Amino acid sequence: MNEEIINTTRHWLTRAVIGLNLCPFAKAVYVKDQIRYAVSEARTFEGVLADIETELKFLAETDPDQTDTTLLIVPHALANFAEYNDALHFADTLLKQLKLEGELQIASFHPNYQFDDAESDDIENFTNRAPYPIFHLLREASIERAVEAFPDAADIYERNMATLRRLGHAGWLEHMKRDAKFKS
Repeated sequence: MNEEIINTTRHWLTRAVIGLNLCPFAKAVYVKDQIRYAVSEARTFEGVLADIETELKFLAETDPDQTDTTLLIVPHALANFAEYNDALHFADTLLKQLKLEGELQIASFHPNYQFDDAESDDIENFTNRAPYPIFHLLREASIERAVEAFPDAADIYERNMATLRRLGHAGWLEHMKRDAKFKS
């Protein structure tokens, strides 16, 4: 079961995030096989937070050349986006309690992701929509290096919105049905 969850997540990563270049920094760590895919078996809010703590500690203690980033996939909990956002708030608090703020950060992806100023069916929400609730644990140093290498990093958000508007809902669905172009 976890293999299927990870394969579904990899497909989303390669087709959406890398394939549409929604994150120009993702391809390098993907190609170098530096992404850890951790599947949470938690079915409760508290269980998810315990898994986040475990994965934050793991990433902080691991050589970045081996594991640069972690996707903590939560297939059995936090289906409600509001509950997921609450967990994200507690995860950020946990990051501070572990004294990892400034070293690691957490990005958010969810099947029902919705920006504050958007309607639920707005295509722009798909920049952060994933097949499962995901907590993306990233190293600050890696982000800093990537931003230095990508001079227009501040424009990524606007470019992503424009890409999704051009695709539209039908184009998104068609794009996501295709096989991934990168290794699985």
